[in-house]
Amino acid sequence: MEISTVRLRLREFKEDDWHFTNLYEATEEVMRYQTSDIRSGKESREYILQCLAEAKEEPRTLFDLAIVLKTTDMLIGRVGMKVDYDAEEAVLWYILNQTYWNKGYTTEAAAAMLRFGFDELHLHRIWADCDPRNTGSYRVMEKLGMRREAHFKENIFIKGQWCDSYVYALLEHEWKQASEPSADKA
Repeated sequence: MEISTVRLRLREFKEDDWHFTNLYEATEEVMRYQTSDIRSGKESREYILQCLAEAKEEPRTLFDLAIVLKTTDMLIGRVGMKVDYDAEEAVLWYILNQTYWNKGYTTEAAAAMLRFGFDELHLHRIWADCDPRNTGSYRVMEKLGMRREAHFKENIFIKGQWCDSYVYALLEHEWKQASEPSADKA
């Protein structure tokens, strides 16, 4: 599976991609708000092998893709969705090498996943969550047109402390309405 955007290719992981994912997974600044701790090279490799195995499952419920710059073929992060076909919804996530923050890559990759989820998988709802202290993450959700549905207080225990969560979501008809060209936009 591969999805192309203006600047990015979202593709299946390859076994040796762990060298690149570990560049950010071993960084405290990148992993600060993640549920997992910083990863060793071995842990990054195991995660990639897990992604490769789950990509072969039928029906496929996990779509965890490498974010690759078209200009340099550099792997700079990952974007993914876990699909619940019975509920017609998915949870969206993303993580990016800090060198590439604030350049619009995360928003571009996540928008491509939303398009895939709504247009190809015909999902009704896609949601995402983040720690409220992670302003970059919830700003991406807002740029995507997602709305904040909840602010859960101390609902998850991560790295030795209780943390809050913001939950954002977007419905298929909201996505289609925002994606339609209109006379006002012309």
